[in-house]
Amino acid sequence: MKVFPFTLFVPDDKSVISEYISQPYFYQYLHRHDEWQITWVQKGEGTLIAGNNMHSFSSGDVFLIGANLPHLFKSNPEYFAGDENKNISACSLYFNPSGILKALFDLPEMKLLNSFFKNNKHGFKIPQQWAQEISNQILEVHQSSGTHVLFNLVQLLNTLQGINEEVEVLCSEVYSSDISEDEGIRLSNIINFIMRNYNRQITLDDIANTAYMTPPAFCRYFKQHTGHTFVSFLNEVRVNDACKSLLAGTKTDGISGVAYKAGFNSITNFNRVFKSVTGQSPRAYIDAYHGLSRANLAL
Repeated sequence: MKVFPFTLFVPDDKSVISEYISQPYFYQYLHRHDEWQITWVQKGEGTLIAGNNMHSFSSGDVFLIGANLPHLFKSNPEYFAGDENKNISACSLYFNPSGILKALFDLPEMKLLNSFFKNNKHGFKIPQQWAQEISNQILEVHQSSGTHVLFNLVQLLNTLQGINEEVEVLCSEVYSSDISEDEGIRLSNIINFIMRNYNRQITLDDIANTAYMTPPAFCRYFKQHTGHTFVSFLNEVRVNDACKSLLAGTKTDGISGVAYKAGFNSITNFNRVFKSVTGQSPRAYIDAYHGLSRANLAL
C-alpha cells in the first residue's frame, strides 16, 4: 500500500486495508485519505497532529482518525536516545463507509454505526481502559481473510460505538477538512517545516517563504486552514514538546533547559505561554502529574 501526501491508493480487490509496520519512523508527511483509520501504536512515542490539534502518543495508544482528516504521527527524538536502531511499530486499518463498503453501511442494521461516524467525524483517542481490547480486535481484523475480515471489522466498530467514557476528540467540531489536493500538499509542507524546525527561531519570513507567499498572505492562509495564527500553532507545538520533556524528568535539563530546548528564547516567555496553553505553570504541571501517578499506584 502506497501512501502519498493527502492520497491513499486502495487496491480494487480490497474493501478493508490493513497494515503492520515496523520501521525507524512513522510516515513523515502530513496526509489525509477518504478512508477512516484505526491505528494501534505498539511501540513508539511522539506527537499526533490531527487537523488543527496535537496529541501526545506512546506505546499502547489507539486512535480512530476520521475520513479526510489531515494527520501525522511525529516520532519523538528522545524515544531513540541511546539506541539509534530502535524501531516504531504499529497496526492500522483503513475502511471507507462511503466507498466500496457503501452497500454494507446502507443496510438498516448499520444505522447506529452511521450515526456514530457522523457524531465523531474527526475521530478520537481510545480511552486507556479500552485500548487493550480494541488493539486485540485490530489484530484480529489484520490477521483475518475472506468474510471474516468484514465480520471482525463490524465487531470492532461495535466495540468503539459502545465506549461510554468521555473521549479525547482529535480536533474541534468546527474544523473543516474540505481542502483541495494542492492546498493539502501546501499545508503539508508548511506543517512539516514547523515540525522540523520548531526548536529554533522561525521568523514569519521563513515560514512564508516555505509556502511561496508574502507574510500577510501567509497569515491569512494559515488562519483560514488551521484556525490558528502561526504564532499560536508554533507555541502549542513547543509546549507539547516541553510537556513530554518535563514529565520525562531528566535531571540535567530542569525547567529552563526544557524551555530553551523546545525553542523558547526566555524562561519568562516560556512560563507565560505554557500557562496560557495548559492552564498551569510548568511546576504545577509536573506536580499534578506526579500526584496523579502516586494516586494510581495507591489504588
